[in-house]
Amino acid sequence: MNLKDRSILITGGAGFIGSNFIPLFLQNNPGVKLVNLDLLTYAGNLENLEQVNAHPDYTFVKGDICDRELVREVFQKYKITGVINFAAESHVDNSIAGPEVFIRTNVNGTFTLLDVAYRYWMDSPFSPKKGQEENRFHHISTDEVYGSLGEKGYFTERTPYAPNSPYSASKASSDMLVRSYRHTYGLNTLITNCSNNYGPRQHQEKLIPTIIRKALAGEAIPIYGDGKNVRDWLYVKDHCRAIDLVFKQGRPGEVYNIGGDAEKNNISIAKLICEHLDKKQPKASGSYKDQIEFVQDRPGHDRRYAIDASKIKKELGWKARESFDSGILKTIDWYLALNNETINSKQ
Repeated sequence: MNLKDRSILITGGAGFIGSNFIPLFLQNNPGVKLVNLDLLTYAGNLENLEQVNAHPDYTFVKGDICDRELVREVFQKYKITGVINFAAESHVDNSIAGPEVFIRTNVNGTFTLLDVAYRYWMDSPFSPKKGQEENRFHHISTDEVYGSLGEKGYFTERTPYAPNSPYSASKASSDMLVRSYRHTYGLNTLITNCSNNYGPRQHQEKLIPTIIRKALAGEAIPIYGDGKNVRDWLYVKDHCRAIDLVFKQGRPGEVYNIGGDAEKNNISIAKLICEHLDKKQPKASGSYKDQIEFVQDRPGHDRRYAIDASKIKKELGWKARESFDSGILKTIDWYLALNNETINSKQ
């Protein structure tokens, strides 16, 4: 797909994955206009995008994806020809404590975007307006929609959905809405389901930033249950390269799973990070590992996720560039620099 002179709506672009994606996409696709629509909730931060603020092809709009009138105005004003939907509430613990906002943003927000896109791009089902034939809607989702795995096996694009938390249920619902707009109306849609991301700019509530933050602050490093819950870890910039590729080359209506081939359990990640910190910024005495503390497990905590990413590898030629070992070092270095900068600014 030739994107030159096209206008793409990015939702939630000030968040973790979106703020890593936007600079990469602008660099890889000169001449493409990006409009970033973000409500700037606690997880969105415009400081994440300082490097592109003055870019001639980048525009920021503060707003809510549930606001139909605003979304319609954005489509009309900027002549939107594509959507990449990052906007979502994403923290499982928060969804357990307060699920309503997850339903509002992840389900109602996705519906609003889909419906406005359909009405702006198409005259009727399976009949795009003239000049809008290649417009597409790319929905960013999660492997958590598939539920929990046993000790063996992998999630594929054909794995039945079995979400176990309000967060994953809301994402599964949004995926189904995207699917319905493809099959009922002929909207050109794509869905990507990724494994756990990590890397620069991730919100402090997530596992890896929490481990680093607590370690450096001299506080207890909380690990749920026995620490044996397993996730497949994907470096965020590898994920962003995959999204760029799928948006441009993915087959309409398809789903692509994106994983890092890096299964790790939580306690091994905590110990590895502590070992690196012991070398990079040693404590006055002892090891950061001494701060690890097991806490009561999360309700309904899925035991294991693992992605089979063979489809995107075979069809589109994507593969992760970072191993977990290389990616975690880059991540730790980024957070150390941020922490030291914060300390120096207070002195």
